[in-house]
Amino acid sequence: MSSSSLLGTKPGSESRFEIGDQVVHANKPEWGRGTVVSAGAAEHEGRKCQRLSVRFTRAGLKTVMTGVAPIERAGDIAEVLRPKDDGHHDPLPIASAGHKELMKIMTGIPERARDPFASPAQRLRATLDLYKFEGEGGGLIDWAAAQSGLADPLSRFNRHELEEYYRMFEKNLHKHLSQVVRDANNVPASELVSIAKSAPPAAQRALQKLHRPR
Repeated sequence: MSSSSLLGTKPGSESRFEIGDQVVHANKPEWGRGTVVSAGAAEHEGRKCQRLSVRFTRAGLKTVMTGVAPIERAGDIAEVLRPKDDGHHDPLPIASAGHKELMKIMTGIPERARDPFASPAQRLRATLDLYKFEGEGGGLIDWAAAQSGLADPLSRFNRHELEEYYRMFEKNLHKHLSQVVRDANNVPASELVSIAKSAPPAAQRALQKLHRPR
């Protein structure tokens, strides 16, 4: 196998990407579709992979190592791009989903923030990370892409629908955060401080609100 071989859809599986290929980052669907602008041989933990420079439609130019990042080929049309390991739902036929199913997909808390096998600190970190999204502008589209798995959420929903879903998601997120904070009661204070400091500003404000005297 040549030195230009790389690890593709999952770190550890073999594939090949070339300049001009259309790809997606399976754990970052909000980045949108990307175009490979450079590809070079590399190694990660002794295994051959590739260092790619990819220009994503919603995240700009990113450099990724395919031995670490789950880079996948994009289809010819907007497809459901479900991350395999970031806690979102399994692939769903969202284009034909009914109202109840859509409500669950769009307003539910991703499993990575609810995983009962994760430690309280891990669940807290994953929950706080969800506050990186916003309910307006490009932030709303990024949230909808991550939540739904759709490369282009506006191909399925109009902006008003996304705003309504986001408001319900935000309420569920605040409620979930309250529970996760209680579950993290035995996490060392130094670790809690570190988690809070690395959280998005909106998450820090949500934490302050939780601890504000009533």
